[in-house]
This record gives sequence, structure tokens and C-alpha cells, in this order.
Amino acid sequence: MRVGANDHLYPMSLAVEPAGITVLLGPTLAGKTSLMRLMAGLDVPTQGRVQVDGVDVTGVPVRKRRVAMVYQQFINYPSMTVFDNIASPLKLAGSPGIEQTVTSLARRLHIDHLLDRLPAQLSGGQQQRVALARALAKDAPLILLDEPLVNLDYKLREELREELAQLFQSGTSSVVYATTEPAEALLLGGHTAVLDRGRLLQYGRTIDVFMKPATIEVARAFSDPPINLVPAQLERNLLLIDQGPKIALHGPLATDRPQVTVGIRAGDLRVEGRAGDVHFEARVELAEISGSDSFVHVTSRLGPLVVQLVGVHRFELGQVLRLHVDPGAIYIFDHAGALLLAPELVQSRERLRASLPEIVQGGGSGAD
Repeated sequence: MRVGANDHLYPMSLAVEPAGITVLLGPTLAGKTSLMRLMAGLDVPTQGRVQVDGVDVTGVPVRKRRVAMVYQQFINYPSMTVFDNIASPLKLAGSPGIEQTVTSLARRLHIDHLLDRLPAQLSGGQQQRVALARALAKDAPLILLDEPLVNLDYKLREELREELAQLFQSGTSSVVYATTEPAEALLLGGHTAVLDRGRLLQYGRTIDVFMKPATIEVARAFSDPPINLVPAQLERNLLLIDQGPKIALHGPLATDRPQVTVGIRAGDLRVEGRAGDVHFEARVELAEISGSDSFVHVTSRLGPLVVQLVGVHRFELGQVLRLHVDPGAIYIFDHAGALLLAPELVQSRERLRASLPEIVQGGGSGAD
């Protein structure tokens, strides 16, 4: 899709999951909002088609489509009570049982005690819940959520993420949810489309895209903190990490060039060793605590790395650590950035559970 002389979206084919969640994951200017505007009918593609249930709706305006949208900035009618805000699409459609529907939605979003208040009397999180309830009240087959939680504080985002994951799993609408945060995509589960600068990089089940990124670009986009990337060489069945450990592989990889890149997720680096680990020394450059995790920035023979440790850990600047990694946890990408080797699926699930228990075991990721 072109706007003037600028390409906002490049050719792609994407079918959202019926009655499921499709996450659009990518940084700012990745094309997430542009793609949603095409789905909604707010924009028309320069070429190609938009289809709904096999029917070509390209050029059909948004007012003639059954679409509900929620934006970054929550939008409510300021002169209407919470009840009337939620009921507004039902009244326009002449729907029966308005009071019962509004009360049920408000209860599911924990705002049933606020139905008589005006939006100005609500907190930001409560106002966003009202906007979500109004979108759900339309009972539209397609719901578009464009980073709806980005302007809320951390605690409210965490609370609403979990509620939305549970809410959408029990619904009948197809939900498209845009986010810049990999953890949010994992929590919501379903399917994820990774976008970057208007291009679709990979699309599939969220857990599969996370565990088996097709390229370095996808691995970068689906890692927070960023995946550690280290140059290496292949010699038959031996992986030689530059100035670092040597790792024996089970067999040769399908590449005709020895130059490769090793990817190590920050959560797979540890300060405690286990049987079969490889290890190397690193010096602490920065240590910070974020929520329930510690992020340690180090320099090593492999280059600069980021280590994510569960819990609160305190390290002195300049302190020397021995870092450990399971060879089965590493990714290998070829000279062009394409995936050659990913961790075994079962092992990856266990590592994901260990590093993200509240996401995977909480039922939102669809990991099992």
C-alpha cells in the first residue's frame, strides 16, 4: 500500500484466525496500523484485495462493515454514563435485551459498579475497559485492537492483558491485536504475524513463531530483551564460537558457508551450571532490576551480552561472572540470516515455562 511516494505495506497475504486471536507484532512504523486500516475499510489497498468469508470487500467503507475498533487513546462519549456508552451500539442497532447485555459485559470487565458514572469520573484503566466493552457490545465478527494498553501504566497493562486473554478465548469474534511487546503476544497466544517496515516476516502459531523464528529479523522482533547474536564458524559437526566455547553438533547443517550467527536468548544464560553446559567468563557492565527479573549487561570474549535472571540479583560493576548455557538452547542462523537450527520443541517449552511461568502456565499462550 502506497501513500504518496511512501510504501506503507509491501505485498503480503494474511488470513486472520476465525474466532481466534491474531497478534500483529512489530516495532513502531512496522505497518500494524496500516494493515488494520485496510481490514477496517478506512483505507483501500493500492493493489490486491481484502476478503471477508470469501467475499471481496475491497473499497467497501467502514460504515458498511461489521467491525469494532479500539485505539491507543480510549474514546468514550463524555456526556454519557458508562451504561449508555456501552449500550450505544446496541441502541443504534435496535438490539433486544440491552440492559442484560450491558450488565453482563460490565461484569466480565469488572466495571459493573461504575455503570452510573461519567467517563471523567473514571481512571484510565476503567475508561479503557468501557471502550472495550462498547466494542464487544457490537458483537462484530471482527474486532481490531490497536495497541489498546500502551498508554496505561505497567500494573494496569498487566491486569488487562490477562483479562483480555481470557475474554477473547471464550468469544466468537475474530480479534486482531497490535502490539510492540513480545510478552504481550505470548500472553494472548493464538497466532502471531511479525511485521517490520511494512513487510510480513513470519506468521504462525504464536508459540511456534517464538520458538522457531525463521530469520534473525524475526528472532530480534520476538525477543525482549533482545536476543544475543554472536558470530561463529562451522567445521563439519563442530560449532566454533569466535573466541568462545566449542560446541559439538549432532550432525551437519544445510549450509555451504562456514560463517554463521549464534543466537542465545537472554533468559537462557545462567550463573548456575548444569550437566552438559558450556561456560565462559564475562564482566558486569550494568545490572538492573525490572519487576521480578534482573537484567545484567556484560562484556565477554563473545562480545556484549544481556543476561536475564529470574528474581532479584545484585552484582558489582566489574564483577567477573561465569556464565553457563545449555548447547541445546542455542539458535544457529546462516550467513544470510535464515534459521539453520532451533532448540528442540520439548526442551524449548520447558525453558519457556521456567522463564515465563506467569505467561505459559497462566493459560494465555496456547503453549500446550
